[in-house]
Amino acid sequence: MDSDQSAIEAVIWDFGGVLTTSPFDAFNRYEARHGLPKDFIRSVNATHPHSNAWALLESARIGLDEFDRLFADESRAKGFAVPGRAVLRLLGGDLRPRMTEALRRCNMRFKTACITNNFTAGAYPSRAAAARQRKIDAVMALFDLIVESSVEGVRKPDPAIYQRTCERLGVAPTACVFLDDLGVNLKPARALGMHTIKVVDEDQALNELQAATRIALD
Repeated sequence: MDSDQSAIEAVIWDFGGVLTTSPFDAFNRYEARHGLPKDFIRSVNATHPHSNAWALLESARIGLDEFDRLFADESRAKGFAVPGRAVLRLLGGDLRPRMTEALRRCNMRFKTACITNNFTAGAYPSRAAAARQRKIDAVMALFDLIVESSVEGVRKPDPAIYQRTCERLGVAPTACVFLDDLGVNLKPARALGMHTIKVVDEDQALNELQAATRIALD
């Protein structure tokens, strides 16, 4: 985390991989089951990251059917065809109660926002998925502001999505802490002056967030 300890007014959170467990573990399990190289799915996502199927889906420029086809084409070009819908089914991580409690405590002292790269999923495919969504909705209700790539038409790491968030919160970037599990998303936030925390695991993230906010979080 950045060393500057100026006054904090807002805490901004990523969702997947921060308030939930990381989807990367689910990717690796899929890869192992299907005989794919480890981190193959992530390598597809990292190829042409501003214009690939994932970027187009999360900025609402294509729908699920086209994503399914484009991701299969992109993965096939790297040696193994993976249907896009198969990847989307791997995204449902478990909520992290300790991180949710930290969000709750931050919201009592600071403005809070979520910047999430997401997509329009459509109808819930099962009762279990609907029940999970209700739990997620309860967590999302804790935020003062939610900024979604699928609504904005722009996604992390584009600096515009961080700037919009700060403008809507009414705070300067230098008065914000931002948590994300991907370094590529933290770099532009840090360039704008935010305090950044890369979420590697819960203990590390909570310790760094507590140091930045100077409140008990766990």
